[in-house]
Amino acid sequence: MFGWGNCWSVPVCLHGICPGILFSMIMSFSSISTVSYIDELGHHDDNARLAPTMENTYQMGPYKRFPANAATDILKDVLTSYLQEEKYEVEWSQKMTKTLCEVIRARVKELMIPRYKIVILVHIGQLTGQSMQISSRCLWDTSNDTFASHFFKNSSLFGVASVYAIYFE
Repeated sequence: MFGWGNCWSVPVCLHGICPGILFSMIMSFSSISTVSYIDELGHHDDNARLAPTMENTYQMGPYKRFPANAATDILKDVLTSYLQEEKYEVEWSQKMTKTLCEVIRARVKELMIPRYKIVILVHIGQLTGQSMQISSRCLWDTSNDTFASHFFKNSSLFGVASVYAIYFE
């Protein structure tokens, strides 16, 4: 879990061990630019999981592509239902980012799309009249890999959730 001022973020990997996530965030209200690298060493789950082993299929692409539109609908539904009536509080947002990641992970897993690694990022921040830009970079195969993202805000907070689906050959 990472915090920048009034914004909290939790990266979650759905299938086993993620080699790492590189994301950058630019906060224009204070002219600070930071790049963070999250390695598996810094992110521990209570339950140790083995990486899934999948045999090579020798096919050129997935049998079924990841449905980005369905993932966007999931993000919209989860963010709206969990954040609609909430007021921003620091301790609450730290816990809520992890809760939202777990709920999104479970809902995306229900889509049953094989051979995709899923990375989920959730940001929750306070609306205080300041501006902020959140960006990410990914190195992937544009024909098979994709993402979905949704932005939500109410009177006191904003939430941004992103799902990255990377095809696992």
